[in-house]
Amino acid sequence: MDALAFLGLEPTGDSLAWRLPVTPRVCTHRGFLFGGCGLAAGIAALEAATGRPTIWATAQYLAYARPPSILDVNVTVAAAGHQVTQARATASVAGTEILTVNAALGTRPVEAAGEWAERPDVPGPEVSPERVRSGPPAEADTVTARFEQRVAVGRQPGELDGTHGDGRCALWARMPELLDVSAAGLAVLGDHVPFGIRQAMGRPGGGRSLDNTLRVVQLVPTEWVLLDIRVHAVARGFGHGLIHLWAEHGPLLATASQSAILRLD
Repeated sequence: MDALAFLGLEPTGDSLAWRLPVTPRVCTHRGFLFGGCGLAAGIAALEAATGRPTIWATAQYLAYARPPSILDVNVTVAAAGHQVTQARATASVAGTEILTVNAALGTRPVEAAGEWAERPDVPGPEVSPERVRSGPPAEADTVTARFEQRVAVGRQPGELDGTHGDGRCALWARMPELLDVSAAGLAVLGDHVPFGIRQAMGRPGGGRSLDNTLRVVQLVPTEWVLLDIRVHAVARGFGHGLIHLWAEHGPLLATASQSAILRLD
């Protein structure tokens, strides 16, 4: 299936208006819309409305959306040039704004390319252990259960002993339901800075994302995506970090950055 079907994003007959039924399949085990799915819904609506691919997109999370509810996603095209469109998607439930996605979309026929980010040397997904999750097991119909994860570099929950890590960890991730690599799919996978914060602090817990920014480099076919997570700092009750998303045997796909409200157990 494509990203629209994965999310359950539905057209309304107006190319600038979409609706997302908030079901457990796009929610965390805590019962609210997964932030990555919110950004993905905005990206999918923006790409469909403008007919252009995402360059970058950033979501600001304002409130929770819980099932059963309907997320109304409305697109506004702020500026449409020959090659780049600037637009935003505002998502609300019953008139209450939940998140806003601002984005630039387009492509330019410039024959210049290069890659300077350094890919980490980590064990492959076939030899990396499956990620063990703390707390109750993920229910089969939550978003967590819809992608597989393996720990390439990092600690399992029982190994978090309170000692600080070096701020680097890595996960292999894949979503078997998605057939193609897309900006929306990468937005779902890119929402993992809170995992890195737990690894860096050496303590279990969680965090609520305040924002999430995806910058798309290039989309190439890949089964697994390497989430190279780099936590920059934790202070004043917030954590900040960056993820490089790499194709399994290929180039850098995108980067994702976040700030999150810190919650440690």
